[in-house]
Amino acid sequence: MINAIQDFIQYLHNVKKMSQNTEVSYERDLKKMRIWLNEQGIDSADQVTRTNLNSYMLYLEREHLSPATVSRSVASIRAFFQFQVKEHKLSEDPSEGLKPPKVEKKLPEILTVQEVDLLLAQPDDRTPKGIRDKAMLELLYATGIRVSELIHLKLSDVNMQLGYITCKDHEKDRIVPFGSTARRALERYIKEARGGLLGAQDAGWLFVNCSGKSMSRQGFWKVLKGYASQAGIMADITPHTLRHSFATHLLQNGADLKSVQEMLGHSDISTTQMYLNMGIYKMRDVYNRAHPRK
Repeated sequence: MINAIQDFIQYLHNVKKMSQNTEVSYERDLKKMRIWLNEQGIDSADQVTRTNLNSYMLYLEREHLSPATVSRSVASIRAFFQFQVKEHKLSEDPSEGLKPPKVEKKLPEILTVQEVDLLLAQPDDRTPKGIRDKAMLELLYATGIRVSELIHLKLSDVNMQLGYITCKDHEKDRIVPFGSTARRALERYIKEARGGLLGAQDAGWLFVNCSGKSMSRQGFWKVLKGYASQAGIMADITPHTLRHSFATHLLQNGADLKSVQEMLGHSDISTTQMYLNMGIYKMRDVYNRAHPRK
């Protein structure tokens, strides 16, 4: 089954043009399934039955995995077996009828404009690291890009004169504008800090760590968590929090939905529509906590 899974991942990469993060998630889910099936004496896709897969779902639930995690596994498994049928390696799809558990939709965490201002004021701009962190945070909030896109930006992806960056996902390019505050932070980082962090190395990456290498997701996550704690922000902040806040604040201030969709890189506008309600829910939460006659 190892080869079958690898063929499927190659299909996702070469034909479906999935992002690297999606490919990794699918491969992780299918590897977990393969290991469990092997323990049941099943080592090829044509031996798998619906009963096997239903038993595997029960196993995942006994492992106390969240409904969202189990749902993602169901999606990975169904896509894998549908591919096997499409490639005529299986005559029947054993995953047909496999249903994910109900997942309670949780609204993403967003910050107020005041909380964003407080967070972005935390880096110490007297040090190269602080200047870099300030530029990263400002650009992330100014553009709403994903953290994976942020850390993979190259110096050549920034058009400082016109004020936009180019995000690349496989063969698709997305142009996202940024404002004067992010521009000033970027200009200072490039002029005053980037060269010192790079040292003698000649890297094309826009943002580099203290060793002159490209930033990692984990590295940036720690940076963000540190500044959130320093700012006294109690919300459970992740790098995606600034993306959610970016979209919500734009829509609250009159941006049209289609433009926000294009900036975020959403293929389906219904994904972007979620942010239309974010301001209403936030106001309701504030009202319930603060009004004396709620």
